[in-house]
Amino acid sequence: MMNTTAFRKALAPALAVLALAAAAAAQDLAVTIKTVEPFPYCAIDHKGPFTDMGEVIGKLMGAMQAQGLLPEIRGPMVGVYHNSPADTAPGDLSWEMGFVIMAQSTMQPPLVRRVWEHRTVAAATHVGPYEKTGEAIEKIMAWLDAQGYEATGPVLERYLDQDPAAVKPESLKTEIWVPCRKK
Repeated sequence: MMNTTAFRKALAPALAVLALAAAAAAQDLAVTIKTVEPFPYCAIDHKGPFTDMGEVIGKLMGAMQAQGLLPEIRGPMVGVYHNSPADTAPGDLSWEMGFVIMAQSTMQPPLVRRVWEHRTVAAATHVGPYEKTGEAIEKIMAWLDAQGYEATGPVLERYLDQDPAAVKPESLKTEIWVPCRKK
């Protein structure tokens, strides 16, 4: 039986190859700076871990249906993330889930009407499981820094698949926007 140290030494070359492959894959994320138009969205605010996502989406859909807002959806589901799990405890994460809606839409609690006002964003499309978007956001942040930009607002994710349950996790598409400006 091989001891842990010998096992790690034997595994080192394979891990090095995997690390190089991961670095090459990281470079495949195409980031661009683009100007976006403001848009209204209907959301539910939440404070807590991302593991609450299913529950929050259920509340969002139920409240939108109860208030007759489903026909007023005019774009994809969005998630707006006000802080990062890299530096925030799971219970203190502040985020919201919602849908782009008609400009004249009105709603009642627990729904809130918001307007995305950030016009200049770094944008990239992540293809893969939703659980991996954090890695894409890290890459966008590194790209911003390397290009002389700084983040100026919350991260927005646009979930581009109309029926995510019908899409394999490795094929899910999420457009990520990070508001930014030149340093």
